[in-house]
Amino acid sequence: MQETIKEIVVATKNAGKVAEFKVALNGLPYKVTSLVELGNFPEATENGVTFAENSCSKAEFYARLTGKLCLADDSGLEVDYLKGEPGVYSARYAGEHAGDEDNNKKLLSNLIGVPPEKRTGRFRCVLALANAEKTLLTTDGTVEGVILSEPRGDKGFGYDPLFLVPELGCTLAEMSHEEKNRISHRGQAIREMAKQLAVLEK
Repeated sequence: MQETIKEIVVATKNAGKVAEFKVALNGLPYKVTSLVELGNFPEATENGVTFAENSCSKAEFYARLTGKLCLADDSGLEVDYLKGEPGVYSARYAGEHAGDEDNNKKLLSNLIGVPPEKRTGRFRCVLALANAEKTLLTTDGTVEGVILSEPRGDKGFGYDPLFLVPELGCTLAEMSHEEKNRISHRGQAIREMAKQLAVLEK
């Protein structure tokens, strides 16, 4: 009997994220589609206080709009000294229309004089799969690190140049795309989602 191929829509306009999902779900009976391929959709409102709340509401929002299974993620940086900031506000830490440079400057200004041993933090990602009625699965991933006092590396984006992974001795912005995917919070969450989907299909 032929396997039924289900469609999963990835709630992002980022082609790199879509490619990651396609690789992770390769071999499973799912066709991965991006929102861009389906039309022009409004932005989902992200007003949750946790990454899980935002990823679930975003997945359900686009599942209702498209009528298909939908995957959405929310991720950001949590700094221990700053009691978890910037957290869910990572992308808009320095203001609603702030860019990476503005956000990095604000982070560094909030950590002036803080010694290296107190500059610990992590990138966290929560991934949610939903249909139009509810969230079906969630997975998460984290990568632990230390916030440097000045940027290093020209790859990556966001806070990557300030985020040192101690056991590797380099920042996320100094790693190749493949290296970063292997250890990243999003890569972990995606691989775990693929495992859970594989179990569901058995």
